[in-house]
Amino acid sequence: MVNRHLGLLFSVILLGSMAMDIAGLRPAHGQSEATGTPAITTSASQPTGNPASGQDRPLKKLSFIPQWVPQAQFAGYYVAKEVGIYQKYGLDVTIINGGPQRQTSDYLVNHRADVVMLWLAPAIEMRATGVKLMNMAQMSQRSALMLVAKKARGINTPQDINGKKVGLWDPVFQIQPKAFLKKYHLDVTTVRQSYSVNLFLRDGVDVASAMWYNEYHTILNSGLNPDELTTFFFYDHGLNFPEDGLYALEDTCNKDPGSFAAFVAASIAGWRYAFDHPNEALDIIMANLEKEHIPATRIHQTWMLNRMKELMTPRDAQTPMGELLPEDYYRVAAELKHIGMIKEIPDFHSFYRKSLGHDQK
Repeated sequence: MVNRHLGLLFSVILLGSMAMDIAGLRPAHGQSEATGTPAITTSASQPTGNPASGQDRPLKKLSFIPQWVPQAQFAGYYVAKEVGIYQKYGLDVTIINGGPQRQTSDYLVNHRADVVMLWLAPAIEMRATGVKLMNMAQMSQRSALMLVAKKARGINTPQDINGKKVGLWDPVFQIQPKAFLKKYHLDVTTVRQSYSVNLFLRDGVDVASAMWYNEYHTILNSGLNPDELTTFFFYDHGLNFPEDGLYALEDTCNKDPGSFAAFVAASIAGWRYAFDHPNEALDIIMANLEKEHIPATRIHQTWMLNRMKELMTPRDAQTPMGELLPEDYYRVAAELKHIGMIKEIPDFHSFYRKSLGHDQK
């Protein structure tokens, strides 16, 4: 009953402000760079929370940690903070830098962050093992995880991978590749892959793991052309395991559901602003990278932002941005159960806090 009432409150809060226009957040950049039309409009196709409320009362503090350091993979959140979208929604959001030494799951469980980013598979595993987290928005709709091979190594089809060396990352990244290998009855030698693609470039492995928005572009920048590579996108092989999602603990959210609903809506608005104003979004990302003394190129961040737009755009016009589709959830959960990572599949409606205001069509 609490979940039902909370879900209704999420929807009321988000739907109640559809008429608010936040296109004037930055008057000098109020037009879309791509089309010249307003970047954020009062149309029902735009997500909103309750922007006006932030001007009548103190801002609610929320903390959020993405899974990695500042980069265009998380542009929408940094944009929402920088251009004042979170503030317009009544929030004072602190973005904590993620990275290999800061596991978002630990930050969630230990109440060190109010909202965290997790991939769908480990989030389901956490729920199944007793962590009362909930998915507030499934931002990525398509999996970006892939396998890459050189055609010069004689790999053009899945069957050509048989008997080859395949580079795999940490266990959480191995679920899809191993399901792929099992699907095609492939016997391979797995090699622990670092976060560099050097082993692949030097032919230490025949097949490498890569994220479409990141390592794949690094491989291209090394001098290899797309027509020299064979790519295996898992979503093309019936293994779409969506990645980036926004999560909170139930007990934390229950204390102030309005603020969490506003965070979801403002974050989506931030992404829409970033997609409509890519140059401004990239300026913000590059500034944050420089602030953290992280080397990066604008070309690579541009590639990443463009790929994120494709990955986050719903597959059909009826699906709102940020919605977790039941078929994606059960596909991932079924595989986790099949390989023994979970004993039972958690109830979908307990796991996903659907908010009708994510992105009304």
